[in-house]
Amino acid sequence: MNDYTALFRQAMDEADLVPYPYQRRLAEGLWPDLVNVPTGLGKTAAITLAWAYRRGIRAGGERATPEAGIPRRLVWCLPMRVLVEQTVDNARTWLQKLGVLGEPGEPGTMAVHTLMGGEPDLRQASWASHPEQEAILVGTQDMLLSRALMRGYGMSRYQWPVHYGLLHNDSLWVFDEVQLMGPALPTATQLEAFRRDLGVAAPARSTWVSATLREDWLDTVDFRPHRESGLQRLELDKADRAEEPVRQRVGAAKELAPAQTQLAEARKPAVAEYIRSLADEIRQAHCAGEQTLVIVNRVERAQALYDALEGSEAERLLLHARFRPAERSAIEHRLHQPVGEAGRIVVATQAVEAGVDLDSRVLFTELAPWASLVQRFGRCNRAGRFDEARIRWIDLDEEVSDLALPYEPGPLAQGREQLRTAASAAPADLPPVTESPATTQVLRRRDLLDLFNTDPDLSGFDVDISPFVRDTGTPPVQVFWREVAGDEEAAEQAPPGRAELCNVSVAQLRDHLTRKLSAPRKRLLGREGRLAWRLDPIAGRGSAGRWVAVRADEIRPGQTVLLALADGGYDPDKGFVPGQDGPVAGMAATAGNEAEGYGSDLLTHIGRRVPLPEHLADVAGAMAELAGTLEIPDEQRGPLETAARWHDVGKAHEAFQRGLGFDPTADIEGPWAKSDRPGRPDYHRLREDGEREQRPGFRHELASALAWLEEDGVGLEPIERDRIAYLIAAHHGRVRLGLRALPDEQEPPDPETLFARGIWAGDTLPALDFDGEHLEPVTLRLDLMRLGSGPQGPSWSERTHRLLDEFGPFRLAWEEALVRIADWRASAREAEQ
Repeated sequence: MNDYTALFRQAMDEADLVPYPYQRRLAEGLWPDLVNVPTGLGKTAAITLAWAYRRGIRAGGERATPEAGIPRRLVWCLPMRVLVEQTVDNARTWLQKLGVLGEPGEPGTMAVHTLMGGEPDLRQASWASHPEQEAILVGTQDMLLSRALMRGYGMSRYQWPVHYGLLHNDSLWVFDEVQLMGPALPTATQLEAFRRDLGVAAPARSTWVSATLREDWLDTVDFRPHRESGLQRLELDKADRAEEPVRQRVGAAKELAPAQTQLAEARKPAVAEYIRSLADEIRQAHCAGEQTLVIVNRVERAQALYDALEGSEAERLLLHARFRPAERSAIEHRLHQPVGEAGRIVVATQAVEAGVDLDSRVLFTELAPWASLVQRFGRCNRAGRFDEARIRWIDLDEEVSDLALPYEPGPLAQGREQLRTAASAAPADLPPVTESPATTQVLRRRDLLDLFNTDPDLSGFDVDISPFVRDTGTPPVQVFWREVAGDEEAAEQAPPGRAELCNVSVAQLRDHLTRKLSAPRKRLLGREGRLAWRLDPIAGRGSAGRWVAVRADEIRPGQTVLLALADGGYDPDKGFVPGQDGPVAGMAATAGNEAEGYGSDLLTHIGRRVPLPEHLADVAGAMAELAGTLEIPDEQRGPLETAARWHDVGKAHEAFQRGLGFDPTADIEGPWAKSDRPGRPDYHRLREDGEREQRPGFRHELASALAWLEEDGVGLEPIERDRIAYLIAAHHGRVRLGLRALPDEQEPPDPETLFARGIWAGDTLPALDFDGEHLEPVTLRLDLMRLGSGPQGPSWSERTHRLLDEFGPFRLAWEEALVRIADWRASAREAEQ
């Protein structure tokens, strides 16, 4: 027995289990770019355990040297949310049986993390705080690719660069069920091309996985040269097909025939008749004591069919992606319980196509593209347990656009042609997938570089990346409900916990908000319309942001939206239901972490005072320690440690010290980096006449970078000076590529004085000795705000874009992330003391 077989058996807790030949090749041969293996043959386990094996994990708790080129992080990118918990649970179970499952930052262990919004704040351990730890990250393509595009959905905008830097470096991306990815597939392919072309700081690569994978699906403009040079492919070979479990699955009996019920009109009466007729046909076909699965293409049809099946003796379950975690988990738990005497009928959307561990004896499915149909067929007689199993396909008129959605008419017509010539859905009998994904908006290099700038536009909105991550009809939004009655009550609400969040589409949420309340609710609430709020991180410059009212037409992909509990829109059994009257039942608020607004500084108020020189030395030490653990080359360590050492010298500014409640003219023990005083800072200076000079939105990191640029005699090339200045300025995510005054900033009395982020040209920092460095009193200049070259040389924008060209976005974000993580770690240690 070889090492991998021993590890596989321990993870699966089966002493006599032998991995399939393809699973052994995955662990011991060349790592593949493409994995094309039929459903039900353990692809998730094969990839996860092969990665762990190559990272040096062995049975019995032994460790070997990790294989060169295999990244620390395994990133499972899934097309549907219903797959995430299943994959997370499996990964944790396997690692636990191997004895290596651990918590974030626990030495010698592997951690498993879910990326689904509601992320921990900076004061809590998370995967992003520990880039040296081996970890498995699991999330949907919305959550993961939005982070890979520097526009992370469901998280603080100020942490976007950290996730971006870590996901593009030292990460192995696995894109599962690629036939369901839509526009995300060319985006993922383009990102892999850009990583190969622009360079990364640590190994990163992609693997695409499906039972219906075609290599030409990866033929995007920038990846084409890499594809033409040859991709490594993993498929079943003769040895695999000789295995009895494989033969049983590939030859499983599945009779295929059209259903009696069809849908040819989109009018409400026709759809209602379709639902009634289909429910009757399902009842007749259902086998007592067995499970019947019904897959329809739209959530609203699934909800209506679930209602129409009420009264059936069989247990009913509804499964789609528009549930909150608690209800979804309860449904999935029931799904894995033994089927009762009357059997079970599961109504679902295409969310179950992608790897959900679900089997049935009878399957009904609406017409879909052939690649999707093949996946759906895999949910019937999955293991070949039945001698007889039936699949009935439901015809739709794809020329009626409302019926075709979420698909295009062409792929539906091609799917029908394949169905009409097939009598069996056994994998061995099915014709191959021939259609190619529809052409979509393709991410180009200029798009990637433009997205590196995280500043919102002047209206407060961001570039819409939804065309790159999801079909245009279903861009995602997260909603949660609270007991609020108006703007004032909503404004200061804490952000949601993960348990409160429900994924919906932009179209569904707009539909909900434009529907008027019923007459009884109008009389009770005293209004006709429904209420909604979004978090504006810039509102209230010195605060954590505010929830501000938002209209239906202002809803944007990736937003998190607060809804009024009284306005309804959710049913625990059916999920999000646009227009359903409230109040929403069973929605206890589970407030999450403090929102990270523009003016918040979560790591400053730690419960004890820390002198600024001490903190600067602590962060430089944490950076050196992290660089050593990650084995960063010596030539890269110097700039990182210098940036860490200088990152907070701007806290010596009078406005910052007074903002923490200290008087720098009388406090001989200061300046301070950390405060023991609670509350939000009130940044200000005192003028010579004793009047307060308010500095809302003051950013000490900008003062630090400006002071560094004034430093003489450091002996560095201009590009290196600018590199360190950028890492200093960017270490909170507020000051990055652009430098401009923000709305509502306090303007200096002299209109000729330049100002930005609470810094006024002519401000001074006092002398400071820190960690072997000496800073002379320095006057801060802001001429680099202006375009072109000035007294300070090139503009800030020109400098940062030159860095982007020189180092590439992935390496620059990696260094930016490391400096920030060193600051987080040092601050956490200081808080513990």
